[in-house]
Amino acid sequence: MISVLVAGGVAMVVALLATPLFINFLVTKQYGQFIRQDGPTAHYTKRGTPTMGGVVIIGATLIGWAVAALASGNVPSASAVLVLFLMTGLGVVGFLDDFIKISRQRSLGLSARWKIVGQGAVGITFAVLALQFPDATMRTPASTKISFIRDTGLDLAFAGATVGAILFVIWANFLITAWSNAVNLTDGLDGLATGASLIVFGAYVIVCVWQFNQRCALTAGARCYATRDPLDMAVVAAAITGACFGFLWWNASPAKIFMGDTGSLALGGALAGMSIVTRTEVLAAIIGGLFVIVVLSDVIQIGFFKMTGRRVFKMAPLHHHFELSGWGEVTIVIRFWLIAGLFVALGVGIFYAEWVTG
Repeated sequence: MISVLVAGGVAMVVALLATPLFINFLVTKQYGQFIRQDGPTAHYTKRGTPTMGGVVIIGATLIGWAVAALASGNVPSASAVLVLFLMTGLGVVGFLDDFIKISRQRSLGLSARWKIVGQGAVGITFAVLALQFPDATMRTPASTKISFIRDTGLDLAFAGATVGAILFVIWANFLITAWSNAVNLTDGLDGLATGASLIVFGAYVIVCVWQFNQRCALTAGARCYATRDPLDMAVVAAAITGACFGFLWWNASPAKIFMGDTGSLALGGALAGMSIVTRTEVLAAIIGGLFVIVVLSDVIQIGFFKMTGRRVFKMAPLHHHFELSGWGEVTIVIRFWLIAGLFVALGVGIFYAEWVTG
């Protein structure tokens, strides 16, 4: 359990100390954010703020995890490596998107097609490998069964292993695309996505530690958790939490740096991977409920406008609606953090209640 604390502490310190150094580097290179022209006018003052801060989040996470692994002397698990691969791979896609925005002096980066290709390549690789690497009990990092708090009876391999593998790749990539875009859409106000991610991954530390203490190797029965590497996933979740904590120090309003698509795609990918390997794919939609609400507001706005020519919100995603309604940015961020906390409390409560009631 000490490794969980080490990962979180090291990642936090690295992010806290490295972020201002990275800010100075970006300022020197004049790598600043470009603002969408149809956004709230208050955002124009943010033009030129250094972006691509997700590089620090990813780096701090990897360092925190690596130091914890070295300190414990344990061999890195397949689940941890795969989730970190997914996080880093999507971070690279986001980095390319951010870099194009900066180099071409515009608010649009990679085209939708190439972003999907990049996300798909990383996601498919993750999904295929996640069904490999069985441990001594023949458990692989992922399962073809749809999971809520643990695997359910809904198995994608209903027509055989090959069909199951194909359907799982599709399902996993849906989750990866959905979560990475959800966090990306939420990253519209100073500290909003970083703070919400900190809360969500903090909850996953609790979930993974509980799964480790109640794993089937120790506690046989219907209420045990059949996940491959619960302790290592707690270490990964703690590292991401610590990295977000350290980065938030500089990303809080007024932000000295933005995470950019580098960070938002990486964090969304990490959340998707975490939900898959911990067998909490549906529960994640409750724990990360704020992200779900934000992405749904965008879907509703677009769908309603195409059908009626009218808008439900003054602007989507949802936080911009409240900006145009006169709410202050800090007020919106804090209230959205509170909402994120309520969803986390609900999700963790359901997780615990299911274990108690069996």
